Amino acid sequence: MILELADIRIAPGQQAAFEEAIAHGLKTVISRAKGFQGAKVNRGIESPERFVLQIFWDTLEDHTVGFRESALFTEWRAIVGPFFAAPPVVEHFELTFKS
Repeated sequence: MILELADIRIAPGQQAAFEEAIAHGLKTVISRAKGFQGAKVNRGIESPERFVLQIFWDTLEDHTVGFRESALFTEWRAIVGPFFAAPPVVEHFELTFKS
């Protein structure tokens, strides 16, 4: 399983609207993507305009090719993109230890 970690900064004062939009996007768009295994969203305490999105994929290619090169990605960005103060920083991780 691959973890996609997206560090998202949104415009100040948009937290509630963004939380609704990202939940909607995850439930209605990303959940339909091949290889999608689940997601978590966390909001910053010290920086309330910062969100960390974790999406779990079967393979790296399920995200980087299957999702990013599909119409679903366009739908996703239409829902969450208007809130971005800057492009999200996205990295991928693989599990090395679990307790």
